Amino acid sequence: MSLNMIKLGVGVPDVEWLEARAAKGAPLIVHTRMTPKRAAEIEDGGSLYWVVKGVIVCRQPVVDIATRGEGKDSRCEITLAPQVVRTAPMARRPFQGWRYFEAKDAPADMSELDAGEAPEDLVRQLRELGAW
Repeated sequence: MSLNMIKLGVGVPDVEWLEARAAKGAPLIVHTRMTPKRAAEIEDGGSLYWVVKGVIVCRQPVVDIATRGEGKDSRCEITLAPQVVRTAPMARRPFQGWRYFEAKDAPADMSELDAGEAPEDLVRQLRELGAW
């Protein structure tokens, strides 16, 4: 079972913005200060789950995790596939940096759910209330 990451989408207005960036076809590179110690597990089919405005809304498959530079100048570059997979909305409190995200804790992909024609806001509210 692969390991995932979760990260706040700081400055990301909505999931459509992420989809528009992915539609350009180029991989997205996310910069972080710390390199995950379990990078090999994440690269083995893991995804980065995006939290936008306090809600997990989508994920992007992780292609590569690399450390650039040395010492104080080092940084981690996480390369994501140019593919955005919408997930069932799941509320998440703010945190700094990124966190490991086990598959058992991750929300299901929207393609696996039968949401019908319900608006995304309604689906999110129903999930928060525990009615869906």
